[in-house]
Amino acid sequence: MAKSVLGLLEENFSERIEAIKDSVAAGSSKDYADYKEMCGLIRGLELARREVKDLSRKLMEEDNDD
Repeated sequence: MAKSVLGLLEENFSERIEAIKDSVAAGSSKDYADYKEMCGLIRGLELARREVKDLSRKLMEEDNDD
């Protein structure tokens, strides 16, 4: 169960990252501050996605050790 939840979280983060990247690429930033905020969101979501991916990998390794 936990693995599927982690997988869903990772997928949701990825979708959100792509949506923000598409928005930046389309030039939707109102100004530089807005652009910086979007970049910060991407960085934060990437960090969260990596943490979830690492946790998922560790849980799978623990399951294999049992």
